[in-house]
Amino acid sequence: MNVQEVLNEKVKEGVQSIFGVELASVEFQPTRKDFEGDITVVIFPMLRFVKGNPVKIGEQIGEFLHKEVDAVSGFNVVKGFLNIVIDDSFYLEFFDKIMAITHYGYVKQENINAVMVEYSSPNTNKPLHLGHIRNNLLGYSVAEILKASGKKVYKTQIINDRGIHICKSMLAWQKFGEGQTPESTSLKGDKFVGNYYVKFNELYQSEIEDLVSNGVERKLAEKEAPSLLESQEMLKKWEAGDTETVSLWKKMNGWVYAGFEETYKNLGVDFDKLYYESDTYLLGKDVVADGLKKGVFYKKDDGSVWIDLTDEGLDEKIVLRSDGTAVYMTQDIGTAIQRVNDYPDIGGMVYTVGNEQDYHFKVLFLILKKLGFAWAENLYHLSYGMVDLPSGKMKSREGTVVDADDLMEDMTRTAAEISEELGKLEDYSEEEKQELYKMIGLGALKYYILKVDPKKRILFNPEESVDFQGNTGPFIQYTYARIQSILRKAQELEIGRSSHSTSLETSTIGTSLMLHEKEKELIKQLQHFPETIQLAAENYSPALVANYTYDLVKEFNSFYQQVSILGETDEQKRLLRIQLSRKVSEVIQSAFRLLGIEVPERM
Repeated sequence: MNVQEVLNEKVKEGVQSIFGVELASVEFQPTRKDFEGDITVVIFPMLRFVKGNPVKIGEQIGEFLHKEVDAVSGFNVVKGFLNIVIDDSFYLEFFDKIMAITHYGYVKQENINAVMVEYSSPNTNKPLHLGHIRNNLLGYSVAEILKASGKKVYKTQIINDRGIHICKSMLAWQKFGEGQTPESTSLKGDKFVGNYYVKFNELYQSEIEDLVSNGVERKLAEKEAPSLLESQEMLKKWEAGDTETVSLWKKMNGWVYAGFEETYKNLGVDFDKLYYESDTYLLGKDVVADGLKKGVFYKKDDGSVWIDLTDEGLDEKIVLRSDGTAVYMTQDIGTAIQRVNDYPDIGGMVYTVGNEQDYHFKVLFLILKKLGFAWAENLYHLSYGMVDLPSGKMKSREGTVVDADDLMEDMTRTAAEISEELGKLEDYSEEEKQELYKMIGLGALKYYILKVDPKKRILFNPEESVDFQGNTGPFIQYTYARIQSILRKAQELEIGRSSHSTSLETSTIGTSLMLHEKEKELIKQLQHFPETIQLAAENYSPALVANYTYDLVKEFNSFYQQVSILGETDEQKRLLRIQLSRKVSEVIQSAFRLLGIEVPERM
């Protein structure tokens, strides 16, 4: 338990004992720097239940804590704020307990219902772009955070591998491909196919203009353009199982999957299970039929099936067309149920999808609840804002998207240029340099995106993200590498081992040391890591982990600048500072692992 958890129970106990009042909660805040103390109890919220002068109330609670809690060595009251002084021994005992814990802050997996996290879910008519990067990074990181919080997690995606958009790429390849393949053009498969999606749109727009110039009204021209009609006919053939069409579809999707796999590997994300829309698009019809019998849905005169959600502040939503074909909602209902059938231990799902789909998921979750699925109470839409660049919004039809692979390469190149300017890599081999550049570049990209609350829109600035100062990935990576350098020097000097048989890693620190203010602040920051993971899991927010790590690193750098580590002459203090540095580096590594970011041993 950290100090706040200890005090929370004792303050409640004290208020009950002194005033005969049961408090539901206690408000804490860090003690202001200009007052003595480590943590402050805010008295004002108690005045609704405890009548009296806030200063006197604070003094009475302070006396109780001083008497009942060994860790409390003193207190003072300023107006309605009870500032509590925590004895150094409390922090030293805490640090001694966590020192040898591997993956401190992570919780062992509990035998409870699993969570399925869906992310990525691209279309197979184009390569992954910057928007997909945010989606992938968020979904992967949330999955890792949920695991660290003690949950069993399945990572999945549904690949949108069918529909008119796929047929557009297929048609363009038939018209313009001349038998070319990714291999013959030395292009990644997803880029190769994506080029034909752009070609289709160019052809389509040209046909529209031709029709308009011949007197056809624009809206009609958009519907009657020959290439669009051809692609619609191709979709009908695919749905009818036409051998030639299905064969072409498999071949082109195969090219795309190979390209996606390469991008995922470079980005450092993975999946436990893949679902394909071509397998799931008919799912849900049986559920709709069952829901009709139960009165969850109703049928209109034209035969279409709907659900009325107006009592819940939403609208009426179609779940089956009049011709009996499914809509996206039907598929999503069926796919959710299929996933629970595939993994019976699923107790909830997280859908990582942009905020333009907020309404869709409100409706989906409500329908599944009305159908009586218990797990529907634990569905969450990890809604996120779009990613913009200084140059403006991306448009995939026009081929102006920021390609994910190109962006990763650019980030690595930018990291290389900045690293070369700093000039600290003279003894690195070329291979080591390239590995480091990639680690820094990808770390910069991931951190810049994940440090922002998912709901907020991002203006992504590549140059700003690779800054070695401020709240950036490279700044944190550099601090980690600096600590590794300290630890290597400590080992070389055999500090702490000259007169003892114990090693630097396992030597214990007594509880009688007087802590430097910076040592105490660093231990306090370490205390917050487990609760940060739990909060990030509850809020599905990697930003909480990212910004915690930055705060920890800032605290370490302040500690590094104000106290001597290897030059400290007192052996116990020196040993504490080395071990404290080691633990900080372990927590940085653990936190960055949750964000999918690697840390370098040296920079």
